[in-house]
Amino acid sequence: MAVPTETVYGLAANALDADACAGIFAAKERPPEDPLIVHVATVTAAAAVAELNPAARALARAFWPGPLTLVLPKKAVVPAIVTAGLDSVAVRVPRHPVFRDLLRQCGLPLAAPSANPFGYVSPTLPEHVQRGLGDRIEHILDGGPCEVGLESTIVDVRNPARPCVLRPGAISAEQIAEVLGVPVSVRRARVLPGSRRRGGKTARAQRAPGLLARHYSPGTRLRLVSRIEPADALAAGRRVAYLFLARPADPRLAALGGRVAWLSEAGDPAEAGRNVYARLRTLDEGGYREIIAERVPSEPAFAALADRLGRAAARGR
Repeated sequence: MAVPTETVYGLAANALDADACAGIFAAKERPPEDPLIVHVATVTAAAAVAELNPAARALARAFWPGPLTLVLPKKAVVPAIVTAGLDSVAVRVPRHPVFRDLLRQCGLPLAAPSANPFGYVSPTLPEHVQRGLGDRIEHILDGGPCEVGLESTIVDVRNPARPCVLRPGAISAEQIAEVLGVPVSVRRARVLPGSRRRGGKTARAQRAPGLLARHYSPGTRLRLVSRIEPADALAAGRRVAYLFLARPADPRLAALGGRVAWLSEAGDPAEAGRNVYARLRTLDEGGYREIIAERVPSEPAFAALADRLGRAAARGR
């Protein structure tokens, strides 16, 4: 079943049932070396699947429920398929009221990666799920548009003295460092040996999901540029689309219709993050040869958006 979260829609199954979780991998065509995030209703429920150290509890008090995932030593109750065979598990208490109600009613931890074919643009609306997985799953729980629109921040706190952000999100490394009182490193994306979206060789198990250098990608080639010049967009052919950070000021661009889109009216990072996947999907479905998108500012508020656009535009697999 697909479920809404404040980040993106997820494809949920009982995280303690290996066969149920195998259904997630089959529906998404997800490689087994890419682990799942376990969603729970409370900190107490998180402690049933992971070993919570003082750093984890401090972050839980500060940011749960919310878009923060903690990587911690797993407990034996969690099947190996959920963790890619590793001794750690990624766990989160989500904020979306519909998903929280579901977690309380079922009384189970739910594994719920993004509800889309593996490697494709994540879904932030129920219709995105329908178009991507509608013939593979039975139910979609409609919770409306996702509030955040980008996947959760993932922080590895197995060693409380050396926390590391594995994937940036709405909660920044600076916010995490302020709570923990220690420096927080940020891991860069890297291509793993044999990494793949579909088919290919088996890769090494990843510590957390969403770490491949190429991910969240439209089928149409996406190219990032520092700035889109209006003259270039006006001169380009009909098979090239443009994605601006903010609404372009040049009124002539309006004549290009659907070939021009923007992430935010005024370049706000939260609004841009909320809209990016929907905009990429719309342009990807437009039959264009290429999508040219502006890079976002190199500021902490744009870190998660820059990460997703960079992975979406990466050429390697």
